Order: sequence, then C-alpha cells, then structure tokens
Amino acid sequence: QVQLVESGGGLVQPGGSLRLSCAASGIPFSIYTMGWYRRVPGKQRELVATIEPAGSTDFGDSVKGRFTISRDNAKNTVYLQMNSLTPEDSAVYYCNARAYINFWGQGTQVTISS
Repeated sequence: QVQLVESGGGLVQPGGSLRLSCAASGIPFSIYTMGWYRRVPGKQRELVATIEPAGSTDFGDSVKGRFTISRDNAKNTVYLQMNSLTPEDSAVYYCNARAYINFWGQGTQVTISS
C-alpha cells in the first residue's frame, strides 16, 4: 500500500519559516519525481516545487528564492524548507510522487498569520 505522509505544517507569523516533510512508503522512492503542491479554497492547485530522482529542481514563480526542496532517498523522505513566509503562502500543502503513476498525500495545513 502506497502512503505519502506529510508533516510539519502549522501556524507561523509572517516572515517566519517552516519545514515540511513527506515520508513515502510502498513505492521505489528513488525513481520518483517528488513534489509539493498547494491549494487554497476556491483556487486551482498550484505547483510549489519538484525534485527529480537525479536532484534537478523546479519551483513555482511565487516561491522562487524563498523555498527549497530536497530529498533523502535513504529515508524515503522529501522536504520543503519554506522561508520568508507571507500570508499568501497559507494553503494546504500536498506531497506528490510521480513516475508512471501519480500518488498524493492527504495534505498538511500551513497558515501564515500574525
């Protein structure tokens, strides 16, 4: 059974940082492109960041320069380091694993508010 379990979400003040983690099981993690997406109610899902098996990364325009993505293949885990957070970053963040098939996590809420 495939599982993607996100953790690390929460409430942070503007300008703060958060680190999200996504632990994968049931898939050959090292061959999957891992990613983070986010969704705000009433809006389309938005790309946050992806990291390919070889380590190449891609970021959504709104997070470039503030967020970084990394992976630890030994731990089957992908991380999203989020810095300089603004209220516009508030969303449910979803972990994605993509190869010949897509898998999604349940999501973790991130709220940026003073």
